[in-house]
Amino acid sequence: MIDPRALEEIASRLGRVLPPGLRGLRTELEDNFRAVLRANLDRLELVSRERFDTQAELLARTQTRLAVLEKRLKALEKQAAGQAD
Repeated sequence: MIDPRALEEIASRLGRVLPPGLRGLRTELEDNFRAVLRANLDRLELVSRERFDTQAELLARTQTRLAVLEKRLKALEKQAAGQAD
């Protein structure tokens, strides 16, 4: 998730770069900027870096375990094929 303060900062920056003729609408436009940013960021389904790192670590452990199990299965299949002869 994005930090709400970062969202506020982006909206404020957008408001500060408005042409002089639109300065009177600055507050309303900043509110609209915030709403558009939130809606689009929510749609992206972002996750925190901490959660991403946790999932990446879990995936690495799972892949390691799968490799060990595949090796064990091959050994068992080889052993079973040897006994079948």
